[in-house]
Amino acid sequence: MTSDVDRFIGPDLSDDEVSILHVDMDAFFASVEVARDPSLRGKPVIVGGLGPRGVVAAASYEARKFGVHSALPMVIARRRCPHGVFMTPTTSYGEVSRQIMAVFREYTPHVQPISVDEAFLDVAGARRLIGSPVQIARAIRERVRAEHGITCTVGIASTKFLSKLASEAVKPDGLGVVPVETELEFLHRLPIRAVWGIGEKTAEKLQRLGMRTVGDLARLDVDSLASSVGTASAEHLYALSRNIDPRPVSPERIEKSISNETTFGHDAPDGAVWGPVLLELSRKVASRARAAGWAGRGVTVKIRFGDFRTITRSRMLAAPTDVGREIYEAAREMADAAATAPVRLIGVKLDHLVESAAVGRQVALGEPEHGWRDIETVMDKAREKFGKGAVGSAGRLARRDSRVDTRDAGNPGR
Repeated sequence: MTSDVDRFIGPDLSDDEVSILHVDMDAFFASVEVARDPSLRGKPVIVGGLGPRGVVAAASYEARKFGVHSALPMVIARRRCPHGVFMTPTTSYGEVSRQIMAVFREYTPHVQPISVDEAFLDVAGARRLIGSPVQIARAIRERVRAEHGITCTVGIASTKFLSKLASEAVKPDGLGVVPVETELEFLHRLPIRAVWGIGEKTAEKLQRLGMRTVGDLARLDVDSLASSVGTASAEHLYALSRNIDPRPVSPERIEKSISNETTFGHDAPDGAVWGPVLLELSRKVASRARAAGWAGRGVTVKIRFGDFRTITRSRMLAAPTDVGREIYEAAREMADAAATAPVRLIGVKLDHLVESAAVGRQVALGEPEHGWRDIETVMDKAREKFGKGAVGSAGRLARRDSRVDTRDAGNPGR
């Protein structure tokens, strides 16, 4: 493996004016599996849903050489890498993630997780007590490797935007610094797709204007950009192409929604099949809301049919809730009206969140004093003590074989 110094983006180790770190675990799920079973080291490990409609969640770098990457349909991954080691995701990744995030917080309280395997850190206040950003980055990389047997890549720059690009440039197992005096030189030679917010369609529009690199983009004024991508996008792209990104590292993330969805192994013909699954998803969403201290007033149901046509239906409740049964009842009523054909995917989302402590739950006339919330809270405690599979709906047990790919659809705040 190439040394840290060789992987630096900047001309030297200068980091006097940069203090934002982007730390990204390398092929996280696959790396955790290899750390657990060293016999997998050097092999193409592929983690994801193993059924005909599953997708790749993570692929080791050995597997990536064969064109396997996250979000790739598993059937294609098997064709590209038939000799790979295919594994289903386990529940251990979340615990490993929590332990790694705890390591980050030993160096700075300014840690902003953006997914289970990456986070931004602002270490400006740690220089005097701990050392320079480069020293902190090296210490973190050594700790993660020693304590968990996996590697991570760290990018260091003056903004969140550029620190993430720095880490992407030196993956895997690298450490990259972009000194302030060289940041535009580094940024402007990157392809336009490197800029957050530029997807395939936007890239095509910009390429028709002759834009190929971020430098090309930076030479356009806002009005010229707006004529192709609209005013709001133009201002966003204009700023980032000049590394104007004032967003701070925010330890407290504001949750916007909590959601969960399931893809069926075979299209579910009617509510007798997808109904119990929708109930289970509603309970999972409610459990996550209670754990985070949230209640929500908005419920959305998402349905994808066999022809990939996707629809959503939303409703505002009379009062915020963190009760799975109440979420399900609203979602089920909307799904019954909308599911006019066999269902490939179904999901539910809770939004318009408020702190649950601020929500007074008044027992309605005729309602028992102890209802669904008490039951679900007991279920939460049972799962916490005995594992996630300890308690569930009877419908889930009866139809477990019909599903091949269940995942969280919307990480809070993302």
